Amino acid sequence: MNLANKITIFRILLIPLFLLFMLVPFPGNNVFAVILFLLAAFTDSLDGHIARKRNEITNFGKFIDPLADKLLVTSALVCLVGSGKVPAVVAIIIISRELVITGFRLLAVNEGKVIAASWWGKVKTVTQIMAITALILDNFPFRYIGIPMDQILLYASVLFTIFSGVDYIYKNRSVFH
Repeated sequence: MNLANKITIFRILLIPLFLLFMLVPFPGNNVFAVILFLLAAFTDSLDGHIARKRNEITNFGKFIDPLADKLLVTSALVCLVGSGKVPAVVAIIIISRELVITGFRLLAVNEGKVIAASWWGKVKTVTQIMAITALILDNFPFRYIGIPMDQILLYASVLFTIFSGVDYIYKNRSVFH
């Protein structure tokens, strides 16, 4: 197993620890949860960079990397819905988009096509990470100046989620033919 795939597996192994800090209340648990969440999110960029730089892109990596990302974001969203910080419909939209695009990618693979992530998909991912971070931290530090940045980022991420999903399918609609 190459280094990039080991980093991806590490990201998956961080998820239960992240969940522990999200779900077990104690002083500062949200700070530890954010640190783990951001570490896991950072490894997403790191593993891809290493795989490309070393020319070690594998079928296992192509499969497990997007799955790890979806597990991390889905875990965070479910916890945030459970804590009342995210409306269920928001989580449903985001998770549904991920399932649809995963299914779409499987169709493409069956036709021998590999579809790379788009710029809009990257914007979606960054806004989701920022929104989840702000929500876990209870809108720190923006709550002190009265700006609901957590909600702004959350709904921006929903818009980018929808837009990137539609863009992804539209640009690769030939998969349906």
